[in-house]
Amino acid sequence: MSTIQLHTTYFGPVQWYQALNKAEICFIDQHETFQKQTLRNRCVIATANGRQALTVPVKHGTSKLIRDIRISDHGEWRHLHWNALLSAYGHSPFFEYYADDIHPFFEKRWEFLFDFNLEIMHTMCQLLDIERTPTPSPSPGRGDNAEPSTLHFKPYYQVFAARHGFLENLSILDLLFNMGPEAVFYL
Repeated sequence: MSTIQLHTTYFGPVQWYQALNKAEICFIDQHETFQKQTLRNRCVIATANGRQALTVPVKHGTSKLIRDIRISDHGEWRHLHWNALLSAYGHSPFFEYYADDIHPFFEKRWEFLFDFNLEIMHTMCQLLDIERTPTPSPSPGRGDNAEPSTLHFKPYYQVFAARHGFLENLSILDLLFNMGPEAVFYL
């Protein structure tokens, strides 16, 4: 039985979901130290101008453990992220189909980044028909704690491919909004 332990991620990249889909059991490391400028609070989408990173602002307290990192309400990041998704994917084949499932993440206020990301992961697994759902790690060091290994990136339809070519390993939202129910076959 293959067990993998992955880091938490905000609308993680396609490669992360490929690793999840291939594992039989997946734990999300809640005991790691938060690392700035990583996919733990950032996702990358395809826009008319190329790649764009969307970052969830966080508060830095006394604890550096990922499970203790709080989301900051600084600025209007929820509104900005949703508008960026509307602009980037509003004309994609499946945006309207999934928008009602994704929009609540930009309306509700979450206190902790780890909990926010975990709920996103569960929703994405449901929408992608991934049978296994990631769970928080019960203790440090369970399973293979590593970044997902390099997996295949065969091109799929992307809204701005004619302008920028195929952009690999974007947020799972890119695959979902462009491929819809067929996204799971890519994984």
